[in-house]
Amino acid sequence: MLEIRDAILSGDTSALAGTEVPESYRGVVVRKDEQTMFAGLASRDKDPRLSLHVDEVATPELGPGEAIVAVMASSVNFNTVWTAIFEPVSTFGFLERYGRLNDLTARHDLPYHVVGSDLSGVVLAVGPGVSKWSPGDKVVAHCLSVELEDPQGHDDTMLDPQQRIWGFETNFGGLAELALVKTNQLMPKPAHLTWEEAAAPGLVNSTAYRQLVSKNGAAMKQGDFVLIWGASGGLGSYATQYALNGGAVPVCVVSSPEKAEIVRRMGAELVIDRSAEDYRFWKDEHTQDPKEWQRFGKRIRELTGGEDIDIVFEHPGRETFGASVYVTRKGGVITTCASTSGYMHSYDNRYFWMNLKRIVGSHFANYRESWEANRLISRGLIHPTLSRTYPLEQTGQAAYDVHANLHSGKVGVLCLAPSEGLGVEPEAAAFRARHLPAINRFREV
Repeated sequence: MLEIRDAILSGDTSALAGTEVPESYRGVVVRKDEQTMFAGLASRDKDPRLSLHVDEVATPELGPGEAIVAVMASSVNFNTVWTAIFEPVSTFGFLERYGRLNDLTARHDLPYHVVGSDLSGVVLAVGPGVSKWSPGDKVVAHCLSVELEDPQGHDDTMLDPQQRIWGFETNFGGLAELALVKTNQLMPKPAHLTWEEAAAPGLVNSTAYRQLVSKNGAAMKQGDFVLIWGASGGLGSYATQYALNGGAVPVCVVSSPEKAEIVRRMGAELVIDRSAEDYRFWKDEHTQDPKEWQRFGKRIRELTGGEDIDIVFEHPGRETFGASVYVTRKGGVITTCASTSGYMHSYDNRYFWMNLKRIVGSHFANYRESWEANRLISRGLIHPTLSRTYPLEQTGQAAYDVHANLHSGKVGVLCLAPSEGLGVEPEAAAFRARHLPAINRFREV
């Protein structure tokens, strides 16, 4: 593994074409025999540092249309937190069902789950039938895994009955020294970014693109007022950029003065600090407070000059959904994914049905949408929102930061990369220098 790393660090990745794939590698895993370890605890008390382990695992067999990637860096998404706390279900159920699909997918049903849905790295080997990618290619990966054996997936691959999220609903994810991917997950690494910067956007950038920009999501247009929950977080930081780039007006909701300053540095002018203004949308665990919805809506209209929200970029879920439905304008759209605060949503249907609003479900992105989102990163139109980076051995702490909302933007993890700041192509140095203040916005918190 050190020889592979050194070859990548030398810059001459063509030498990897004849490299033998190691029989094992280090990966961040949850273990099947520990999936009940947090039984009886509240979600907030479940600690990913106890359930995420760095183990030596066997390298999987390489199948047709697949690649083994030497992973230089990865990042933590909320699905890593869900996996680590075994909520809302243990991911071993996903692996068992996938393993029953065919002889090749049986590889995924193991007593451990290598997690992670982002990576940047270098292709080490490809399976039969692969022509677009070769050993030595510098890549990032999106996390859509599809079989495409059913007709439903051939208009929008997110509708494939066998659609899964790699590293969450499949094994051999990106928080590891090696990863197994389908080659239709691969995209070119942005040349001006370091390994850890390039690994950060993948899942959240593509998700935000589909949810907000794509015709499969909200189809945002110029002039739209877009309410963005958690606007400085992993998803929200990309939604804020897309709103600003697309001529919309983001109304950014954050949870601290420091996070308010981050979104202002991004160019947002309309900001609501929930902690300072003390919005409490629930009176107790079972009862929402419509007066707080009204107070929130009044505050929004103060910021917008009397206009209501055209699009709500929803991802907290249970905690905020009632307010989101209330503040959306007549005929407006609530586009929703993730539900990080709880997935049993409730709202007052009178404000929904009588005002002809729409709820659009959005889940990750198809390959075309992911490619477009990555292209915008490569062209310096959208920037990584990496705030801090941990070594592979401290992935549990990285996941804890995300679980406890101690972070801004994305939290990165170095896998084979020995330190931060590596991986920028020499010919992209001048381009990088022009964009460095934007690349480092979240580092300065």
